[in-house]
Amino acid sequence: MQGPSGPTRDAPTHVCVACSVPGALVSPGLALLVSLTAHCSHPQAEGASQGGLDASRADLWARASASLLQGFWCQPASQLSRDQLAALIRRMATQHVLLRAWQLSCLANLAARQGLQGDFELHPPDLLLFYNLTQVKEADCRAFIRRAAQGDTELLANLPDQRTALRHRALVCLGGPQPRLSASDLLLLGVLVCDMDASSIVAADPHVLQNLQHCPRLTAAQQAALNRLLASGRTWPDGPPSSWNLERLRALGRLASYISPGLWMQVKEAVGLDFFRSIVAACRAGQLRQRDARRFVTSFLEAKSKAVSSPSKRDTGRPCIRGSITAATLHDDLFLMRYDCGQLESCLGSSVLRANLDPLLQHPLPAECQQVVKAKLARVYPGGVPEEQLRLIPSLLYLYSLSEIGQWHITSKDTVVTLLAPDGALENQTEAILQKFLDHNGTVTGALLVAIGGSRLCWMSPRQIQDIRPSEFRLAGALDISSCPQTRKNVLFDKAREAFASASTSDTYYRFMRPYLGGAPVEELRHLAQANVSMDIDTFTNLNPRVLQSLTVGNVTTLLGPNVGDLQKARSHPIISSWLRSLNRSALSELGLDTDATSPTSSAHSTTGTPSTTLWTRHQAPTSEGPGSTAPSSGSPPAPLGYLPLAVALPAGLLWLLYGGTPRPSWDHLPRCRSQGTWPHPPS
Repeated sequence: MQGPSGPTRDAPTHVCVACSVPGALVSPGLALLVSLTAHCSHPQAEGASQGGLDASRADLWARASASLLQGFWCQPASQLSRDQLAALIRRMATQHVLLRAWQLSCLANLAARQGLQGDFELHPPDLLLFYNLTQVKEADCRAFIRRAAQGDTELLANLPDQRTALRHRALVCLGGPQPRLSASDLLLLGVLVCDMDASSIVAADPHVLQNLQHCPRLTAAQQAALNRLLASGRTWPDGPPSSWNLERLRALGRLASYISPGLWMQVKEAVGLDFFRSIVAACRAGQLRQRDARRFVTSFLEAKSKAVSSPSKRDTGRPCIRGSITAATLHDDLFLMRYDCGQLESCLGSSVLRANLDPLLQHPLPAECQQVVKAKLARVYPGGVPEEQLRLIPSLLYLYSLSEIGQWHITSKDTVVTLLAPDGALENQTEAILQKFLDHNGTVTGALLVAIGGSRLCWMSPRQIQDIRPSEFRLAGALDISSCPQTRKNVLFDKAREAFASASTSDTYYRFMRPYLGGAPVEELRHLAQANVSMDIDTFTNLNPRVLQSLTVGNVTTLLGPNVGDLQKARSHPIISSWLRSLNRSALSELGLDTDATSPTSSAHSTTGTPSTTLWTRHQAPTSEGPGSTAPSSGSPPAPLGYLPLAVALPAGLLWLLYGGTPRPSWDHLPRCRSQGTWPHPPS
């Protein structure tokens, strides 16, 4: 197996990691490392030296796998030659490697320092989002924006000024604000259309629908604009909703889930039923997230109820007129069309529910029907839902009170993982569910922490966090806790410090502590600044805002190192803005910021002139000051995690390789309609 190797730092003594850490887990990254070093006992293997990877083997970068490249770490990469870094970035593009915001921001700075930004057409679109827009040549403007607009702008969640500057730059490329965006304009703007205001969407060329399909979510105003556009009949040659066919509905993709009941009432009944059947089938087959399918089903059924002269209401006394629900009934994709929530209550017997809970909950039940199922389960299981059935009800969990959860018996780690899946329990149910597991002699292991994810740590009690053994916390590695409230960040920092304090070097220590630094005290940050860790801006925006106020300009400049210029991209972020307001003009100048450093749009003006911003809707930067935020703090997909026991033993320059190849949590055991997939072209 061949792959990349970063040059070692400070030429540490090579250690045979395979035999120095008993029971350590081995990832593909380690296998690659062993191949590069030939053998633990031969540190001077061909192509490897005390000074790092030989330039003659730079071709290794061009053959690295996506899983290894996903574990990219900036500090060792900063020692690469220009050709090696260029090969690495090109490989990331061809392999469609998904990096996180903290990786991309520092990689963009490395590329800029090596003069590689001009090769942007060979670089990953996500990386272009972080480039210094002042360095984009006017002749390259349209090509640059077109490629950058293929990226995930959610990655800029902590860099609001960079996101604003990107939108302004796009307007400049278009020649200024346009009263009506043409098809060619929309091709250029790509995913940037997701930031457009409602009036611009309605006025745009119908090709705007293709852009909107790539938006992770639509605001209420954007949803209303979408429905106005669809109702106008301008979107397709065959006109308004009354003329739509199944093919046209499928072409809408996930946008169909935003169609209002009023528009569904205009769609031909046979076409609507065929589409309903196909969406439910896709959901039950695991090709569609249940939340998207439920939004569609709820809207469609509302239209159906409005179409009859007297909308049906749930009546507990109403007799079953549709016939008793059987196992075969529940496998019908039109089940919810034939049984409304009132009939579900009247026609679903206890024995059928007990034996067929899984196929029932594979349907994207509207909230009212979910309440019916929960009430029936309470009658069937008055002492609490048994564990084998608990694994089937993640979609109902939000309905359960903490006292009801207190009746459950949870003995299996698999049950915990199922209940705490991303679409499972509410945040404030985490502690209660985990406690039921702990009460039955369960333990929080590293594997369990990886499976449930860092966001669940935010909602464990301080006692539950403190009781995690340091060895298990080390096995879990770097978990993303950026969404945690500050009080939990503080507790998790103390636990992480206990787990990783034995790291052999400051570099190693920082690499594993980085996700937990949101709870770090000022003394810790000053120490890291002295260690020249070159903190990325994404991590910096997640620091404790009170602690940040205690840092001097000198502290921050040293802490960020070569990344200090990224303050310009984040200066209207609430935490950064608050700190900058405490500085005088001289300090702002020292940071390379103008005296209007807290203005949300000043950076965009400085890079693109002053075009009107009426095209765009406003996106606020997220904060970590309170629980329950759904905005991603780093705006990026989960990255594979590394294994600390191996990592501590590795040469510092090769440590980042271990982050690649660790399996992500799998939700394959969940009900099919709980897939994390995107809106498909449903089967016929």
